[in-house]
Amino acid sequence: MSEFWLISAPGDKTNLQAWERMNAVTSKSNLSSNSKFHIPDLKVGTLDALVGLSDELGKLDSFAESIIKKIAQYIGEVMEDSKDKVQENLLANGVDLISYLTRFEWDMAKYPIKQPLKNISETLTKQVTQIETDLKTRSAAYNNIKGNLQNLEKKTVGNLLTRTLADIVHKEDFVLNSEYLITLLVVVPKSSYVQWQKTYESLSDMVVPRSTKMIAEDAEGGLFTVTLFRKVMDDFKAKARENRFMVREFYFDEKELKCEKEELMKLASDKKQQYVSSISKVRQQPAMVPGVLAMEQLHTARGSQHSCLFSQGPLLRWLKVNFSEAFVAWIHVKALRVFVESVLRYGLPVNFQAMLLQPNKKSVKRLRDVLNVVFKHLDEVAAASIMDPGMDIPGLQLSNQEYYPYVYFKIDLSLLD
Repeated sequence: MSEFWLISAPGDKTNLQAWERMNAVTSKSNLSSNSKFHIPDLKVGTLDALVGLSDELGKLDSFAESIIKKIAQYIGEVMEDSKDKVQENLLANGVDLISYLTRFEWDMAKYPIKQPLKNISETLTKQVTQIETDLKTRSAAYNNIKGNLQNLEKKTVGNLLTRTLADIVHKEDFVLNSEYLITLLVVVPKSSYVQWQKTYESLSDMVVPRSTKMIAEDAEGGLFTVTLFRKVMDDFKAKARENRFMVREFYFDEKELKCEKEELMKLASDKKQQYVSSISKVRQQPAMVPGVLAMEQLHTARGSQHSCLFSQGPLLRWLKVNFSEAFVAWIHVKALRVFVESVLRYGLPVNFQAMLLQPNKKSVKRLRDVLNVVFKHLDEVAAASIMDPGMDIPGLQLSNQEYYPYVYFKIDLSLLD
């Protein structure tokens, strides 16, 4: 993305000539790409009202910008493994943001120009505030599911000492419903496999001979079963620890495991439905945590077959629609600010020309110097203070907004990168 400068100067003959000169110089020297920015004839009202509105629009500008940034960040999080395609989804009225800016047209239906500026400002404020309210609600739900998924991932991607065993163990691995016998699960380091096989039967009395088998393995070790009498279980655990064999506190409960599997499936399904986006018609497997992936594949095989990648989830759709709405509102706020400031600066009747400049990154200082030279006649005092930053000019530091002889507002799209 890029930075843009939205500027204006009086529209009389003298200044139109200055516009043409500035446009010619900046284009010839490749300082910036320029385009006219069309703002309709809005109702002016009183100058006192304009002064008050100027402050309100400044706050609304910052507010709208913050909401746009938040939505863009959420889109990046939601798209997960497709983050390289985030910019393709940041659209305004169905087009990319630069195209929308350079071809800006006032939305007469949303913001009728016959109504007072105050009313337009209030409409924009209500619109952006509602988006913020909805975003808070949806982001809270997003963070809740995200937290649950992170906990799920910790369960499924940990080592054999900590991870869930719901997708590893099977009923046939255990001696069940025995009054005397019990099957334990023991995590053995890879370097101790031979030692385990040689010693497990003698770690305690009443260990069933040849009852061990490895049912899972990771980078650190293996998960082995062993069957023994219940009354020696505590003694066996103690002796196993002395030999660096760690007994998992796990007892096979078919109902409990079934509930855990269903919970894993539900969370995986929720994630898919809410957040996975459709990029193409080629079938792809969504990103999932180990274990959940296997269950999802089984579930898909048994269920209906899909001919394309999952359609966009409701959260992503909402984010895209409301990013567009918020961005469009934000640029209309910028247009209002240019209109109000131009009237306050250049007076009545309303006659100014607005232009959108996209500076060349390597030529920002040179472009600023050219603009100050071309338009210094609009405000000699301000121009002098810019040429000599050490000058103390009363009234020019009343706000954080940069001040130049011409009306100037920055549109920084780099915040969306």
